[in-house]
Amino acid sequence: MRVRPFLDSRRVTWGHLVGVVLLVCLAVSAHAAYRAIAAQAARAAPATTPPAGYEAEDHFPGAALIYAADPVSDPAAALAAPGKGTTGTIALPDLPLPPEAATTPATDGTIHPAAPFNMRRATALDRGRALDCLTTAIYYEAATEPDAGQQAVAQVILNRVRHPAFPATVCGVVYQGSEHAGCQFSFACDGAMLRGQPSRSYWLRAMRVAAAALGGYVCAPVGLATHYHTFAVTPAWNRSMVMTAAIGAHFFHRWQGWWGTPAAFRQIYAGGEPVPGPHPRTDPLPLPGVAAPITLATASAPLPLAPTPVPRTPAAVIQPAYAQSGTPVAPVPKEAQPGDSQILDKWKDSGKPLQ
Repeated sequence: MRVRPFLDSRRVTWGHLVGVVLLVCLAVSAHAAYRAIAAQAARAAPATTPPAGYEAEDHFPGAALIYAADPVSDPAAALAAPGKGTTGTIALPDLPLPPEAATTPATDGTIHPAAPFNMRRATALDRGRALDCLTTAIYYEAATEPDAGQQAVAQVILNRVRHPAFPATVCGVVYQGSEHAGCQFSFACDGAMLRGQPSRSYWLRAMRVAAAALGGYVCAPVGLATHYHTFAVTPAWNRSMVMTAAIGAHFFHRWQGWWGTPAAFRQIYAGGEPVPGPHPRTDPLPLPGVAAPITLATASAPLPLAPTPVPRTPAAVIQPAYAQSGTPVAPVPKEAQPGDSQILDKWKDSGKPLQ
């Protein structure tokens, strides 16, 4: 009578052991599957580089515009378009040509992509100022264009930095000639930067393109172009240059002959970026509603003549009904004026509270 209960308890114990083993196997399989999924997600996530230098701060040049709010109206309406639709022309450098320049054809139509821009001599301050200047140029020259149009404008600016005909800094190129009306980029000298606050979304988009170009991105279709103009204008200098591309709203050109070949773009980025912004004007730009400042030319100019007085109508031709129209009306006698109060006696106490 005692053997059967013992056998039954052993039978139940083996069943429990089988169930525990199955649960352990399921748990191990689930954990392995979870680890596989996590590993796959880690491999798919893009690697990010932690920001360093001026990028890790909130006060680098141009940072204030990141936190500016977009205007309520259409942002594109506030954008300033290039005044003349062209980059400024500049003389070729007065330097001796190397021997290989004699064999360079003047009408070479090939397009050579520029080398990636190198800022190895730049400090953190140089990088911040270069980013600010290049962003500003892209914004005012091509804010509403597609990415390719903005990249092409950025490439032209960086091509100029490496050509001996232009300054060896980004800000130097962008604001070259801004001290007078004939600057290289019209927005720097035509008052476009004074016509309202830039749009935050358009500015950030231009900044992304500028950061990529300074980081080594090359807009290959532009080649070694150093000039451009919009479709709406046809400057005289484009006949003596080689057109490299038509991107966005601009035609892009480079110089003919040796000065337009890769060997000519040998200028090294100098660093020491100047303070972003136009240079002090030699011919101050008058602002709307502000009188033009007195200069040496205006001070020595003869004074304008006094204005001619407006002739008065002779009294003889004025009709009698209107002869006295300009005479002031006689004042009302004091005794004829109303008293201090015109309220009837029965209404004088109407505003007092009830007792």
